[in-house]
Order: sequence, then structure tokens, then C-alpha cells
Amino acid sequence: MDNSQHPGGLSHLDASGAARMVDVSEKAETARVATAEATVRMAPETLALIQSGGVPKGDVIATARLAGIMAAKRTPDLIPLCHPLAITGVTVDLTASGDDALRIEATVKTTGKTGVEMEALTAAAVAALTVYDMCKAVEKGMRIENIQLLEKRGGKSGDWMARVREIRDDVQQRSEQTEDLPSGAAKPAGPRSGGGWSLDRPQ
Repeated sequence: MDNSQHPGGLSHLDASGAARMVDVSEKAETARVATAEATVRMAPETLALIQSGGVPKGDVIATARLAGIMAAKRTPDLIPLCHPLAITGVTVDLTASGDDALRIEATVKTTGKTGVEMEALTAAAVAALTVYDMCKAVEKGMRIENIQLLEKRGGKSGDWMARVREIRDDVQQRSEQTEDLPSGAAKPAGPRSGGGWSLDRPQ
């Protein structure tokens, strides 16, 4: 087997360009966490039906949450070059975003030699697909958007956070500061803007 490195530095390819699973034998086991998100855009009436429990197939939120957790554990069966990992925790949260979308956030934890970014992304994506499956009889035009990694911690490359997560954390912090202010007090400066990015879609 060719264990030499691809000239372009791509760890999933050997020197000849053939796909391979990355050898992580020499890596140290460390605590690793990754968070990903997805959004399912729909008509306000569909979201209201989900929230009221009126979807004919059943509880959309509970089913999608369970599907996301199961998907995280099955990621190596779906993504060919992913390593099987001993996952130590998975959370999948679904919350309304405005009146026409469900936002899904999945966090996966492990202690191992490689990260869980793909597990978090898979959990978010499958939870979103489950929302679609549960509701397609009501609305076939739903859209799945913004599947992306928000944050990863641990490993040789260290911590990483998407710009969108930094912005959301900033907005949340400012909102909490405003709520804690006494009546009539001056509010802190508003959230940052400009620079070619927005709250929902970094450029």
C-alpha cells in the first residue's frame, strides 16, 4: 500500500491520487467537540402545524431529533473515509427561526484521535431531511439551507469557530446585557455590521 503523501497535501489521497483513510495511529486521544447547523425553510402555516403537533405523521421535532442522533452514530457507514468513533454525546436541538423556518443545531462529542465535524454535519443534515419527510405531505416546497460547521474544539489543529457563530454569540450577549439593564438605562451599542457579512450568511 502506498503510504506516501499526496503532493498537494491532501491527507485523503496518496501520492498517486488514490483515496485512502487517513492514518491516525500516531495521534493523541483528546476531547473533541463539533457543532453544525441546518435550516429548513417552509411556509408559516407549516411551521405552525409542527409547533401545534398537527402534522399527520406525528411529532416532527422529537422524530427529527432522534434521527439526528442516530445519524451521528452511523456517519462512517455513510461517508466512506470517516473513521468509526466512540461518540460520547450527541445533542440535536430544533428551534423556530422567525415564522417560516426551523433551525437545527447538532453537537457531537468524543475522546479520540480524530474530530467529529462530519458526525455533527451528518446529524444536522439528517434531522433536516427528517423534517422534510415528516412534512412533505403538507408542503413539498420546503427548502433545506445553510448546512455548515459552526465550531470545533480539540485536536492538533486547535479550536475553530465560524464567523456566523461569533456574530450570533455577540448578538446574544448584547441582548442579555440589554435585558439586565435597569429601566431607562442607555442600551449598549448594537451588533456589528458591514465588512461583507451578515448574521445569517457570512461571505
